[in-house]
Amino acid sequence: MTLAALIVFAAALMVTPLALLLQTGLLADGVPSLDPIREALGSRSVLRALLNSLQSATVSAALALIVGTGVALLVGLTSLRGKAVFTFLVLIPMMIPPHVTAIAWMQALGPSSPLLGTLGLAPPPGTPHPLYGRNGVIALLAVQHMPLVFLVVLAALRTLPREMAEAARVAGAGPARLLRRVILPLLAPSLLAAFALAFVSALGNFGIPALLGIPGRYTTLPVLIWQRLSSFGPSMLADVAVLSALMALIAIVVVAVQMILSARSRAALIGPPQPPLHLQLGRAQWAAQAAMVGLVAVTLALPMAALFGTALVITYGLPLTFDTMTLANFEQVLFRQSVTLRAFGNSTLAAGLAALLLAGFAAFVARFATGPRGARKRLGIGLTGLAETTYAIPGIVISIAFILTFLRPLPILGVSLYNTVWIIVLAYLCAFFAVALKPVAAACLQLDPALDEAARTAGAGWGRRMRRIFLPLVAPAAGSGAILVFLTAYNEVTVSALLWSTGTETIGTVIYNYENGGYTTLAAAMAGVTVLATIGLMALLDRLGRHLPPGVVPWRL
Repeated sequence: MTLAALIVFAAALMVTPLALLLQTGLLADGVPSLDPIREALGSRSVLRALLNSLQSATVSAALALIVGTGVALLVGLTSLRGKAVFTFLVLIPMMIPPHVTAIAWMQALGPSSPLLGTLGLAPPPGTPHPLYGRNGVIALLAVQHMPLVFLVVLAALRTLPREMAEAARVAGAGPARLLRRVILPLLAPSLLAAFALAFVSALGNFGIPALLGIPGRYTTLPVLIWQRLSSFGPSMLADVAVLSALMALIAIVVVAVQMILSARSRAALIGPPQPPLHLQLGRAQWAAQAAMVGLVAVTLALPMAALFGTALVITYGLPLTFDTMTLANFEQVLFRQSVTLRAFGNSTLAAGLAALLLAGFAAFVARFATGPRGARKRLGIGLTGLAETTYAIPGIVISIAFILTFLRPLPILGVSLYNTVWIIVLAYLCAFFAVALKPVAAACLQLDPALDEAARTAGAGWGRRMRRIFLPLVAPAAGSGAILVFLTAYNEVTVSALLWSTGTETIGTVIYNYENGGYTTLAAAMAGVTVLATIGLMALLDRLGRHLPPGVVPWRL
């Protein structure tokens, strides 16, 4: 029964939508072909958007790799003080929706910035916004995805045996040579994986390029797909399917190349993982502390201060003073605007339901993938790989795939899911399965197999062992995964940007529509509420992490 349910889940929500997308985008006269993509690339707008996407994804991923690796090395290997606090604060920008990040930075540096106006530093009215265009898109994509790199590299540092590093130190290698000759070569596969993850995430990012790129005439593929889908032309769906298939192929190729290069650069290590090095910073201690404080101030404190400053003024563009301060914008979005209340309800329903369902699916898939050899193990490994693939594919591509799949009423049932909140829930199940699976898989690897073997010897069947032994042990990790899914889906805009309709708005789409429609103070107020909710949920996960295996909650050291 469980096997059948997982197979139906994978076939209906992961394999079929993506297969239909590729079929629609890669068919010429009913025959599989790359001609539709070649024809699409013949358009100057498509080619320019593709080059902009590749440029912004590559450069921002490289910047995120440099900064994220540096922060991970500082936190993971040195005597830096306050590591847990810094780790928590560094990860918050990753949990904040990209379009909220863009809005916060737009309000922090523009000529109408309440924060700069209060400090008397605002540029003259009419001055072009410094973030509009290519450089702003690249900079904020790097800020958004630097925590991803940080997480991957920090996790890799925790698994490295320290014998080689200790031997190098005994032989007289200083910190710089130790880093260059030992640590970085051992981290090479993880660095490649981190770059690929940041690249794919930036490639599919919609919020930042839409808000900063459109005013600066710097269009990327996700924005072009959104614009084409809004055109409602006769060939609209076929056109966006071709562009979506192109993005999906790029993501798959990048992940495949990363896996090949990682396999070639992997070094065989002897010995179990041990606590990482604890290099004394000495005279550099204060410089390191100041650098981390500066990083948190620039990436988190500055934009959040600007965001809440905008939410607290009567009209956008006024400096924040006691005379211009008001809570009316928060009152408007929380109690008066029906669309915002509906959006909070829809997002809570969609994200909550997806989180609960994926926590259950993840427990069984992780159990199969880490269990004894057989059909169940092969299924578990296959579903794990499929989950990683769908997570790597940009969210806007997932949206197009689900539109193609559920545009018509369901066979036999005759029920249409299109233009309902349920299609958003199903898209979340596909897009965020890997998020729920990772902490559960990590917890499964730490379980003692002797428990299951003893129960089996005592005559307990598979179902009873799952209920009495496995599920209670992995329940905290499954809860952690559910909270991570909820955090990710609650504020997202990339997946729901093409799936929402009147009555099914989500928080992300309403914030974007407010900002795009010129209601900047309302957008800031609603974004501020979501930021506070995100931080509160992260704090809840941090408390839950005290009872979880090490490494399940990323920022708990």
